[in-house]
Amino acid sequence: MSQTPLPREFPDRDALVAFVRTEFADILAADDHDVAPQRGGRQAASAQLARIKPRQYAATRNALNGAVTRLSAYIRHGVLSLAEVRDAVWQQVSQPSDAEKLINELAWRDYWQRVYAAIGNGIWSDREPYKTGFSARQYAQTLPADIATGQTQLACIDDFAQTLTKTGYLHNHARMWLAAYIVHWRRVAWQAGARWFLTHLLDGDPASNNLSWQWVASTFSHKPYFFNRDNLARYTNQRYCPTCPLRQQCPFDADYATLEHQLFPHSPPSAPRR
Repeated sequence: MSQTPLPREFPDRDALVAFVRTEFADILAADDHDVAPQRGGRQAASAQLARIKPRQYAATRNALNGAVTRLSAYIRHGVLSLAEVRDAVWQQVSQPSDAEKLINELAWRDYWQRVYAAIGNGIWSDREPYKTGFSARQYAQTLPADIATGQTQLACIDDFAQTLTKTGYLHNHARMWLAAYIVHWRRVAWQAGARWFLTHLLDGDPASNNLSWQWVASTFSHKPYFFNRDNLARYTNQRYCPTCPLRQQCPFDADYATLEHQLFPHSPPSAPRR
């Protein structure tokens, strides 16, 4: 049976959005987030690529208001290649050291892709046992509803969850904090969180997504990633704590040694990732 080709030309972006909402109504029923302000296409990607600032990226990338590249969706959908981004980075700097951090992140993305090519659907399986003192069967297999709907009463976690589902984008550091909360504080299997991210992220890539979740969980690394309140407050410019309903009972408000003992009581102590 022949199928009518989908239209490729629209009078304006609003017409395109209306068509997608009608044609893919079944998908929108599961994920009807706001239309992203980021424009697609080669022209927009090239303009964004020209705006990258490798030195500022290295100095501020961990902050929510840092000079991140916002290139991930273009790379994910093949509008830009890693090689193109690499070459553009080199052209922006006079000293190789100024590009080191950004080039390193590109290398990680390339590495995830190579692992994915080698193991395929194995990215959905624990590559190694958890290093948390808990076995895989001790982790819940379903994402709790209060996380998915952004109703945990933790201001930071709820904002991250709502930003993800409403916009299809989340700063990388926020992704790490949210993943750590889900896996280590709520003891939910990383696969549940990974599926949730892939449902909503416009730049959702199975390789980078799943293997990063495994890195946080410790099933693809030698120790778990977790954080504390000071770390989050530092990189969010104290955005959440003053108005958080649970600021007096914050589960992140402790030093790393204390949190490690609370989260992983059956695991030998180790230096945390921050």
